[in-house]
Amino acid sequence: MATYDPFREMERLASNFLDPGRRGPRQMPMDLYRAGDHYVLSADLPGIDPGSVDVDVDGQLLTIRAERTLATDEQAQWITRERTGGTFLRQLSLGQGLDTERIAASYDNGVLSVTIPISEKAKPRKIEITTQNTPQQIESSAT
Repeated sequence: MATYDPFREMERLASNFLDPGRRGPRQMPMDLYRAGDHYVLSADLPGIDPGSVDVDVDGQLLTIRAERTLATDEQAQWITRERTGGTFLRQLSLGQGLDTERIAASYDNGVLSVTIPISEKAKPRKIEITTQNTPQQIESSAT
């Protein structure tokens, strides 16, 4: 059973009323979590052609861009049209310690998954402790 949220409905109506022909990039909902020695980003992109999805890394900036084109029918009399077309964009600033050379992405059932590995340098490691077993000699002077 879905619950009615008047604030969400007002936001949707205001968005459609104030900006019905929005042409700029749209946000995509995403989740980001760490699993062991890598991060996983999952972004919802339902109804988007996988060929239009573009994932780029420029320095420490990860950019995800996708394009959704909606079918248009000149004879159609729309009752409601909530699905938006256009460009979807998400940019994330990547922190230090990530291996940007090994980032991988896959697209399945409308969900883009991006795996961002942690670099070997940033992984915790054990430091070996060395000892000297030879006793140090202390010289004293007789007065």
